[in-house]
Amino acid sequence: MTMSPHKGIALITGSAQGIGRSIALRLARDGFDIALNDLPMKSEQLAAVASEVEALGRKACIVIADVTIEEEVKNMITDTVKELSGLDVMVANAGIPGANTVLETTVEDWERTFTVNARGVFLCYKHAAVQMISQGRGGRIIGASSIAGKIGFPSAAAYCASKFAVRGLTQTAALELGKHNITVNAYAPGVIQTQILDSISDQSGNVSLADEDSTNYLTQLIGNRPIKHNGQPEDIASIVSYLASKEAHFITGQCISVDGGVVLS
Repeated sequence: MTMSPHKGIALITGSAQGIGRSIALRLARDGFDIALNDLPMKSEQLAAVASEVEALGRKACIVIADVTIEEEVKNMITDTVKELSGLDVMVANAGIPGANTVLETTVEDWERTFTVNARGVFLCYKHAAVQMISQGRGGRIIGASSIAGKIGFPSAAAYCASKFAVRGLTQTAALELGKHNITVNAYAPGVIQTQILDSISDQSGNVSLADEDSTNYLTQLIGNRPIKHNGQPEDIASIVSYLASKEAHFITGQCISVDGGVVLS
C-alpha cells in the first residue's frame, strides 16, 4: 500500500464508533494524523480506532472530552496541538438523537439536546477557529447537521431545532472566518446504518418513532427517496474527505445532504 503524503492534523469528535470512526479512518487514509475524541466511557473503543489509524501509517492521539463543557473543549484542542503539532481540520461530529413530539418534549429534553448538538458544535467551531487563526495557515471546520436540519420531522422537535441551529452557525462562521482562509461547512446525513439507527428500528429494519403517525410519515418519506437503500457511515466520510481537501477551497457556508435524495435542495 502506498501511503498518502502528510496533509495535516484532523480532530474528530464522537469518533469512537459509527460515522465519527469512519471519518477518522477515511481522513487517515487521505494522509491526516488524527486526534480522536469521545467521552471517558468510550476509552476502549477509542483505543481500538487509534490502533486502526496507526495501522494506516498515521499518528493518532486520544483526547477525551465532553464537548458541552468549554474548558474541556479548549483542553482537547490544546492537547491535540501538543501531541500532533497543530490543527488543520475540525470535524464537530458528536451528537445525540432525540425523538419526541412538541407536546411531549420537556424543557430538560430540549436543553440536553441543544447542549450536545448545538452548544457542542459551537464550542468546537469557536476554539478550533482560535487555534487555526493563530497558526495562520487557514483550515477546515466541518459540523454535523442532518436532513432533520433541512426539513421538519414529527416526533423530533428538539432534534430538528438543534440541527437547524448547526446550519445557521455554519453559515455565520463561514462569513466571519473566510478572511482567515478557513472554510466552514456541514454535512446532513439521511438514514445511515449505525448503532443509533439500530436502536430505533424493529427486527425488519423499519424505523419506529414515538407514535404511529410519525412512523408512517418517516416510512413514506424514506420510501420515496430515489436511492432505496440506507446509507453507510463511509458515505458521510467521503463528503468530509472532500470538504477537508485542498480542492474544496471554494466551498464554504454549505450544508451538504448525503441522504439518497430525501431532501432535494
